[in-house]
Amino acid sequence: MITSPSSQRRSERSRRATLEAALELCTEKGYGRVTVEAIAARAGVSKKTIYRWWPSKGAVLLEAFTDGFIGATPFVDTGDIASDLRTHINSAVRVASTPPYGPAYAGILSELHHDGALAEAVQEQLVGPRFAAAEERLRKAQRQGWIPAGANLPLAVEMLYGPVYYRHILCKPPHDEATVAALVDHVLRALGAVAGGGREPDIS
Repeated sequence: MITSPSSQRRSERSRRATLEAALELCTEKGYGRVTVEAIAARAGVSKKTIYRWWPSKGAVLLEAFTDGFIGATPFVDTGDIASDLRTHINSAVRVASTPPYGPAYAGILSELHHDGALAEAVQEQLVGPRFAAAEERLRKAQRQGWIPAGANLPLAVEMLYGPVYYRHILCKPPHDEATVAALVDHVLRALGAVAGGGREPDIS
C-alpha cells in the first residue's frame, strides 16, 4: 500500500517523539526503569505503535542512540589523519558519556549480554557500520600515502575504539583530550604511519 505524504509526516513525527521520549526517560530514571508503556505515554503514541516499529525498549533506545551518535561523530578529512581521528574519538567519547545519549548507551551495553536479538542489532546498526567507516577513513589515508600499504587496518580500528569501550563498560572516567591524542598517536605509530600533520607525505 502506498502511504500518503501526510501520513508519512505523521509517522516521522511519531518516530522522533518516541526516540526523544525514550532518551528523556532513560536520563531521568535510568535504563532499567524505562518501560515501553512509559515511552508511549511520554511520546503521545500507543504502545501498539511502538511495537509495530520496534521489538523492545532496547531497540528503541538503540535507534535513538545510533541516530545521535552517527550524526555527532562524522569522519572528516582535513588532510591530517591524526587530527581527524582525534576529532572523531573525542566526539565519540563525549556522546557516549553524557546525557542524553550516555545513559542509553550504558543501558544498551548492559542489556545486550542478556538479549541476543539486541546484541545482533547493535552489531548490525552501530558497531559494524562505525567500524567500516573508520576503516575506510584509514584506507583513504593509506591511499594518500600516510599509512603503509601492508598495515592491518581492521586491527587498528579495534585499537582505537577498544580503550573507549573498556572505560565505559567498567564505569571508569572517560578519556580526556590529552589521553585521546596519546591513543591516536600510539595507534598511528603502530601502523607505521608517516609523521608530519597535514603536510604531504613523501611517497616517492
